Amino acid sequence: MKVLFATSEFADYAKAGGLGEVAAGLPRALRRLGADVPVLLPGYPAVLAKSPSLRILARLPGRGGMPECRVAATATADGLVVYVLLAPSLYHRAGSAYARPNGTDWPDNDLRMGRLSLAAAELSQGKGELGWTPDLLHVNDWPGGLAPAYLRWEGARVPVLMSVHNLAHQGLFGAEHRYGLAIPEHAFSINGVEFHCQVSFLKAGLFYADHVCAVSPTYAREITTEAFGGGLHGLTQGLAERGQLSGIVNGIDDVWNPATDPYLPYKFVASDFRGKRLNRDLVRTNFCLPPSDGPLFGVVSRLVRQKGLDLVAEVAGAIVREGGQIAMLGLGEPETELLLNRLARRHRDHIGVLVGFSEPMAHRLVGGSDFLLMPSRFEPCGLTQMQAQRMGTLPVAHATGGLADTVRDGETGFLFDPLSPENLLAACRRAFAVFRDSEALRQMRTAAMAQRFDWGQAAGAYLRLYARLTGKPLPEPIPDPLRKAEPAPPPAKAPALQAA
Repeated sequence: MKVLFATSEFADYAKAGGLGEVAAGLPRALRRLGADVPVLLPGYPAVLAKSPSLRILARLPGRGGMPECRVAATATADGLVVYVLLAPSLYHRAGSAYARPNGTDWPDNDLRMGRLSLAAAELSQGKGELGWTPDLLHVNDWPGGLAPAYLRWEGARVPVLMSVHNLAHQGLFGAEHRYGLAIPEHAFSINGVEFHCQVSFLKAGLFYADHVCAVSPTYAREITTEAFGGGLHGLTQGLAERGQLSGIVNGIDDVWNPATDPYLPYKFVASDFRGKRLNRDLVRTNFCLPPSDGPLFGVVSRLVRQKGLDLVAEVAGAIVREGGQIAMLGLGEPETELLLNRLARRHRDHIGVLVGFSEPMAHRLVGGSDFLLMPSRFEPCGLTQMQAQRMGTLPVAHATGGLADTVRDGETGFLFDPLSPENLLAACRRAFAVFRDSEALRQMRTAAMAQRFDWGQAAGAYLRLYARLTGKPLPEPIPDPLRKAEPAPPPAKAPALQAA
């Protein structure tokens, strides 16, 4: 099975969000199951800095406003092949994959991601003479959305799978951008790339791909509704009716293991939580919080409206009054950062906020907290709630998307619905009740740590989907992605949901 995996992020070199983690984890897991899955990635400065031995393999011509580019090859330390798209005028600049250093989007993001999509389509047809042709092209989110469109406009029948990691980001550009992207006039229509008189990369991917896979089964259902479909619910409903829409939960990296995690100062296992308590004490010190006998609620998140942190701000006073502390790590929208910093100043001894991101601190906070707050308005998959459970930290989460698929209410965490401050506070009070019952807390932590969230399950499910789309036989053996977790001690049921 040969698959070209096209992505705008890759955690080894350049990560902006969860897509970077998936792009680093899934191809590796697929390799372990016998598939050949090189990654195609733009040549950002961070990629070039970490790839001193690039080999130029091919040159691809320009089209429309997209310049010609070269394709070079490198490999990660563990042997994963990475194709790097070299187009200095588009990618060799400071900032993130999508934005300037000041956080504003690059004005030519249409050409930058259009060039990625076009290169993916060309390489999938054997152009560029890389020495191999994939059986399937796997693209991710709006930056890869035009790839299946370019293939279809050229009459190529390479199967394309599109993964939707967050439908809220659609890659919308003015109608005039279609010329620079070499979009045929007939395709700028409702049956093509047009969305409310704009070019939509995401709609192009949904419309032209052979199959669409959301990053959790619940999110796959949610994007067919008006509430979560971003105006594209009619299209996604049609995909679901034709059997072209599915959902596969992401995995997490093996580093999230409290017995071996290199970022945790104190290691621990499910039979002995003393190390977890020592990590909690260290987190309190790092966030300038005094010692406490109460629970520590952690937040590791992008500080954006989607994550529901305004709800955390509304209930924070009640959490503090009941003896809890809150430690928050992340960065994002200035207004959300300001809201949380003001909250921390009002509760200096009870709430700590670090605006920024540090991988070691994220591991310490997730590993040391008692509970993890995730009141997301929507959450396509979410990784932090899985990482938390692996660390024996119980999520308090809105029952949406991947949160609903990966947290067992009252057994490995606490779910609430519908979304409101009152329901979030009620779930936190359930967490307080379990924290005061040491045996119930131990059993829930043990059950959470027994959950299986490794990439092997997701990779097995993707291979089955690849086989369905290509007609090629599966390499054997493929683990059953629906296999249940290893048995754990019977968990204690948390107290029933109560009104705030």
